[in-house]
Amino acid sequence: MDFNPLLIPLLAISIGLFAVIGGVFVKPWLALKQRKMELEAQMVAEKAAQYAAHTDRLEQRVAVLERILTDRSTQLGDEIERLRDAPIN
Repeated sequence: MDFNPLLIPLLAISIGLFAVIGGVFVKPWLALKQRKMELEAQMVAEKAAQYAAHTDRLEQRVAVLERILTDRSTQLGDEIERLRDAPIN
């Protein structure tokens, strides 16, 4: 098998070019993609926190309404009975 004497330097130059291109273009591109993913994850986490806060507020409001209904149910029943017994003018 014959080897061309120019094959070894050509191969070395090609490997060097791939390394330079990878360092100049691919590495910053990957860093940019990683930064975008970090920012997107941060935005998703903030949105989840907002939804959690909103859910907590809604749960508090429902609890207040339940308390109003349960506390006033006996009073409301008594008041309805008094209105039924009251004479109509």
